[in-house]
Order: sequence, then C-alpha cells, then structure tokens
Amino acid sequence: MTDVSKIPPRDKAEILAQALPYIRKFHGKTMVIKYGGNAMTDPALQADFAEDVVLLKLVGINPVVVHGGGPQIETALKRLGKKGEFIQGMRVTDAETMEVVEWVLAGEVQQDIVGLINQAGGKAVGLTGRDGGMIRAQKLKLLDTQDPSKEHDVGQVGEIVSIDPSVVKALQDDAFIPVISPIGFGENNESYNINADVVAAKLATVLKAEKLMMLTNISGVLDKQGKLLTNLSARQIDELFADGTISGGMLPKISGALDAAKSGVNSVHIIDGRVPHVLLLEILTDQAFGTMIRSH
Repeated sequence: MTDVSKIPPRDKAEILAQALPYIRKFHGKTMVIKYGGNAMTDPALQADFAEDVVLLKLVGINPVVVHGGGPQIETALKRLGKKGEFIQGMRVTDAETMEVVEWVLAGEVQQDIVGLINQAGGKAVGLTGRDGGMIRAQKLKLLDTQDPSKEHDVGQVGEIVSIDPSVVKALQDDAFIPVISPIGFGENNESYNINADVVAAKLATVLKAEKLMMLTNISGVLDKQGKLLTNLSARQIDELFADGTISGGMLPKISGALDAAKSGVNSVHIIDGRVPHVLLLEILTDQAFGTMIRSH
C-alpha cells in the first residue's frame, strides 16, 4: 500500500480535485450504507469506514448507516450456551434470542459504530426501528423455497409493514449521521429481528436514495466458477436464483437490492468491505469494487 505521507502536496491537491465532479453530482443526495462483514470487525477497516462516512457528510452527501451484527450475536449466544439456528438464511429467533439480539445490536454494536464515527469527527446518532415509530413490522411468513405450501416458523423474525423516515430526515437536516439497528416493532409492541439487508434496501427506497451500498466479505456477486459479476440486470438475477448460484445468506441481500433498484434507487452496489476506504473509492472515483445491480 502506498505511503500517502510521501505523496507531494501538489499531487494530493490534484487527487482531491479529481473527486470534484462526483462531489458535485452527489451533493445533497442520500446514500444508504449496509455496514457488515470484515469492515465491522477489523480495527483498521472500522477506522477507514468511520472516516469515509464523516468525509461524505462534510462534502454535503447524506450517509445513512444500517448495520447488522451476526458474528457478535453468535458470540453472545455462545456465552449463554445457545446455538444459532438458520433457515433459508434467516436466524431463528425465540424470545430469549430476541433479548440477546436487542442488547447486542441496539447496545454493543450500535454504540461502537456511533463512537467510531464521532471519534472521526462526525455527529452520529443511534436509532432502532422503535425510535420515531420508524419500522413497523409483523411476523415473517417464511415459505419453503422448494415447497411453497410449507411454512417455516422462525420466531420473532419480522417483515417490514412500513417505514416512516421522519426521524432520519430530521437528523440529516441537522447535520447528524443516523446509525440504524434492524429491529422493528409490532402492533402489540413486540420486537422483531429483521434482516439488515432488507431494512437497508427498504429504507433506501423510502428515502429515495441515490445509492444503496452493501458491504460484504466477498468481492461481489460471483458466478459458479467464482468469477465476479460486475453488472447484473433483474432478469440475470432471476436466473442466478433459479440455478442456485445465489443462495443462503446472499438471498435476502440480493432480493433486497433488486427490489430497491426496481423501486427507484438509482444504483445498488454489493461491494467488498475488505478494501480500505471502499466507500470513497466507490462514490468519489470511477473505480468500481463489486457488483452493480440495475432494474432492467
């Protein structure tokens, strides 16, 4: 990696100037970022992510962060002697698991992210779907992918009924950076664990975001030979679902991304969160890292 301290000041100025067209293009626009994977657990990548988010805010772009926390939930469950169970990429969430999910996501993980962004010079505020009545949810009806007449009970896993983005918009207008945990609430005030990719995709749609960016632990969507697919249409994605190329944990991620692309989000990117400063590279340069999904 280049030692940036050895780059002459004139070259640094030229590099910054090359970002100007992108800053102008995206000024005032909202970017929804799904934060997860290695970028959440590697200290150097955590610092890079926080710096990227703060810089985007300072140049007039509005980042909204939605985070997961699967590995942290797994660690907490193991400490309690519980083993995580998944069906079709969804975590089975009984009442005890839901308690763990809430205190890990809305407590430990969220406050770590808020702290990192604030340390980097930003003003981050942590929210769950309860805050401002943001995410109304109901129990997820998970149909079997092979036999649609069969339904799986995954406990307090929710699907989104509606999103009210008022609290997010109010924070954005006041120079804050929202950091959102994917927890919704039902009509009887019960909590629901919602897939973070699904929340990010739906929120991007409701906020009419310019971009939805999903950080992952892989270079993007790969074909069966492990080759990166850089540009995918809706029809191609349907084919990848049908032949099993996209499966497991990638199912909700790609489904949500496709829904967002079809619902007016200008571009959706599945990007490699293991690359330092990948958000700046993706937004402020012409270098692409990952897979872009388009609706046609």
